[in-house]
Amino acid sequence: MVDREFNKPLLLEVLRAAGTGNAQCADCGTPDPEWASYKLGIFICLNCSGIHRNLPEISRVKSIHLDFWENDLVEFMKMHGNLCAKAKYEAKVPPFYYIPHSKDCLVLKEQWIRAKYEREEFVATSVCHETGTSASAGSREGFLWKRGRDSRQFLKRRFLLSATEGMLKYYTKESKGPKAVISIKDVNAMFQTEKIRNPHGLQITYSKEGQTRNLFVYHESGKEIVDWFNAIRAARFHYLRITFPTAPEAKLIPKITRNYFKEGYMEKTGPKNKEAFKKHWFSLDSQERNLFYFKGPLDAFELGRVFIGSKEQGYEVQAGLPRGVTGKKCKAGLTIVTPHRKFVFVCENDREQKEWTVDSALNEVISQPVTA
Repeated sequence: MVDREFNKPLLLEVLRAAGTGNAQCADCGTPDPEWASYKLGIFICLNCSGIHRNLPEISRVKSIHLDFWENDLVEFMKMHGNLCAKAKYEAKVPPFYYIPHSKDCLVLKEQWIRAKYEREEFVATSVCHETGTSASAGSREGFLWKRGRDSRQFLKRRFLLSATEGMLKYYTKESKGPKAVISIKDVNAMFQTEKIRNPHGLQITYSKEGQTRNLFVYHESGKEIVDWFNAIRAARFHYLRITFPTAPEAKLIPKITRNYFKEGYMEKTGPKNKEAFKKHWFSLDSQERNLFYFKGPLDAFELGRVFIGSKEQGYEVQAGLPRGVTGKKCKAGLTIVTPHRKFVFVCENDREQKEWTVDSALNEVISQPVTA
């Protein structure tokens, strides 16, 4: 009991020590981690600790507050820590490789942790990324399960990615040539596990004849789908470096891929604000400043879009409906004011209205100046 009471404050001192990086989860950055791997000498959050439990040969975890910590384990944690582990296990992370955050899906976190500690892909002596330029890392071929545009069934399709050609292609069994040839310039990819209802679900978007086109894919292997995601990121990074040769790396990385700022159902009326409200699925792309709308969350093509300019350009979002406009849920209405017209929407509830307007989303985009 004496050791238990004495060691707990010592461990908390290690956790809070300046210059150690221990105040955030070593794997996803969540603040105030409450777990630790005493084999790796790192402090981690509850979610990441669950992944570490599945790697008993590499990592063993304890609760900082609930478990007993022996003297030698406390000393081990003191001699190591998150920054020490980062220097070893993240020494050679390629700039295009996606490092997950606390809100990212499980498969991204799991494969990041396995890549670091189990496969040791990024240690200084690793050959995994020794010759891993963005061009070579952005080349990949294999099969993914793709959702059919009309059938809504997932069918096995061959995909071919080439950073040097700047193309992503996929083939059907029936087609001799590629079913689609997609320019890397127009490609984006994001994990959409809840929307696709698959823990490895990936959404690939691109522009086709001025419209946004969605591909929804998955793979049974978590490693395979994350490898595809990072290969697309490598190809995008290769394209950006060639297109903007003088731009600093830090400016290019946020442009590689992006998640939608917010998504959800709303009802929308027409340009005269007198048409019947129709329910659509909306996706806000804050980087491109577009609010896309689709018939449903898994539709292949957009129905339309609303460009979201800046406050300086005369754009504004207002809670509520314009005078004279009525809807089934008037209290949860919102209006996007543009220099040319007012776009009128009705949210599903007050919470959704607040998230689209006051809390973040549309107001956040409007508050940012438009850049070239």
